[in-house]
Amino acid sequence: MKKLFALLLAAVMVLGLVACGPAGNDQTEPPKSTGNQTQAPPKGSEPPQTNAPEGKKYEGVTLNYWSMWNAAEAQGKVIAEAAAAFEEETGAHINIEWKGRDINTLLSAALESQEDIDLFDEDYTRIGQVYAPYTADLTEMAAAANYDAVSYSVFNNQSIAWAGYLNSITEQPNIGGVFYDRDAFEAAGITADPTTWAEFLDACQKLKDNGVAPLVQDSAYTNFSFYYQLTRHIGEEGIADLRENGGWADNAGAVAAAQEIIDLVKAGYFADGTPSEFPSGENKIGLDEAAMVICADYVCAEVDGNTESQTNWGVFNVPAVEGGVSTAAYMGTNSLAITNYSENQQAAFDFCLFLVTGEWGQKLADEAHQIPADPNNTCSSLPGAVETLLAADAPMSWCGELNTHPAWQAMRDEMTRLFAGAYETGADFCAAIDALY
Repeated sequence: MKKLFALLLAAVMVLGLVACGPAGNDQTEPPKSTGNQTQAPPKGSEPPQTNAPEGKKYEGVTLNYWSMWNAAEAQGKVIAEAAAAFEEETGAHINIEWKGRDINTLLSAALESQEDIDLFDEDYTRIGQVYAPYTADLTEMAAAANYDAVSYSVFNNQSIAWAGYLNSITEQPNIGGVFYDRDAFEAAGITADPTTWAEFLDACQKLKDNGVAPLVQDSAYTNFSFYYQLTRHIGEEGIADLRENGGWADNAGAVAAAQEIIDLVKAGYFADGTPSEFPSGENKIGLDEAAMVICADYVCAEVDGNTESQTNWGVFNVPAVEGGVSTAAYMGTNSLAITNYSENQQAAFDFCLFLVTGEWGQKLADEAHQIPADPNNTCSSLPGAVETLLAADAPMSWCGELNTHPAWQAMRDEMTRLFAGAYETGADFCAAIDALY
């Protein structure tokens, strides 16, 4: 009798399972994120309800990741290692497609057609502006993970300002300023970073007297260097007005900024051959022939890689000028974004944080010689960078309004000629820019 009862009970249980069907199949798929609104997570973003042998959170999930890096470079190697570790820990497989720096030529069409992409990395300006209609709102997931404690507010605030919501996770911050050889400064008796233009000129003279060219500037970045100087005098709002209305020769700040570059040239503070073809100018720092360059922090890895040197790098903000209106610093970042049509948004978000914080975030910073995306990690490559980012609440752009002007390429050419000593006065340079309008 006991045996018959057991058989009947087993039959009832089997019929019950058949009637219920597979878990979740009787539910309607929740709506996807549309960007500005936070909606229920899409099906698949929750941990799959499986009986996986190891109980891994995302067993069976595959995330398709388009990366702006290449597999052979430092960032690519660390990302691949982190993806393997994430799969081991959570069960989620990260399928990485290495697109390289040309990813921006592919993304818009791919996202518009909803190609199978769960996450991608790119410049956060384009993520926040161009790709925003295709990116998920990360606000609630970030709050649940206390993302504010492992990120920089300057980038989060900018992402929200552009897209209307948090739509990117910082991957590789960068900062602009005067990058210099600390050993060259010490040898020349410079004991403190310059904060004013007068102190900067004094440092230049000490370096020159010690047999080292104070400054280098490649033609690729002369526009950025001049823009920094122009910002000091009239700020980005003033530059936006110049872009729209012209009147450079009538703008005392624009004339003064150009004159300061001319004075540096006439004083012999630039290395011979400036402006050089990239990267031959900046490489002179690694070859101990020059001390300073105005650029962004990736210049450190470029110079060290090109010259096989280990420069003792430091950075300080482009100094304030007398009567100026701004001491802003350029800041930017390559970031990670998740598509708003991904069916595994939570898994993708968890991988993003896994990659850029904690152990893997530190390895990414160390191996790629970059500023860590997690301010709790150590910046071994550039003393002072993390402190600068934490103190900022808004970034200065890369040439801002000017790089949208129809005559921008011609303007860039004139800026390169400015550093080559082609102009006698700042007023002459400004008149040449006005002539392009």
